[in-house]
Amino acid sequence: MEHVLVITRQLFDQLGSFQGFQADATRYLHAMLAPGANHFMERPSAEKDPSHKQLIPYAVFHHEGRFLSYTRGGSSGEKRLVAKRSIGIGGHINPVDAGQDGLGETMYYNGVEREMAEELIIGGTHTQKVIGLINDDATEVGSVHLGVVHFFDLSSDDVKSNEDAIQDLRFHTLAELHAMREQLETWSQICVDHLWSVQK
Repeated sequence: MEHVLVITRQLFDQLGSFQGFQADATRYLHAMLAPGANHFMERPSAEKDPSHKQLIPYAVFHHEGRFLSYTRGGSSGEKRLVAKRSIGIGGHINPVDAGQDGLGETMYYNGVEREMAEELIIGGTHTQKVIGLINDDATEVGSVHLGVVHFFDLSSDDVKSNEDAIQDLRFHTLAELHAMREQLETWSQICVDHLWSVQK
């Protein structure tokens, strides 16, 4: 039985719930990863419990003005998103990620690195930073998840899929992604809208 990291909806509301993109990620993340602010829950229960939010790192990959996108294959862990196009590589934080600080920031970032290594083979080097949070209470999937957007800046476009759930990898300009917005899953639409507004 997979266990996933969650916070209570109550904490999210106390911090200031929102719909869409929130650029003030540091304040939220610091509070959500503080001791006692989060815990693990069995995933089947978490997927049906809107009184909790699963914390999901959502990594966006950028190289020289272009962004990586892919199609979610049939083996994706989130069946409600299969066949959708996405610009975010995401995954749950699991107990295996726990660091010396318990359920804190070390554990969270361990989970981010594990997810990236499991899902992609990245050539070259990269830097990363958290640029915001995504919340979408308008959909069944979104109501039980909270995305933390990690911006990976790559030194090379040498990126390959490491699992069947990630198919048809391509790099697109932001203008191209904006034009194909309706083909994207909701979180990717929210991300592209934010990046587009910042660029303008």
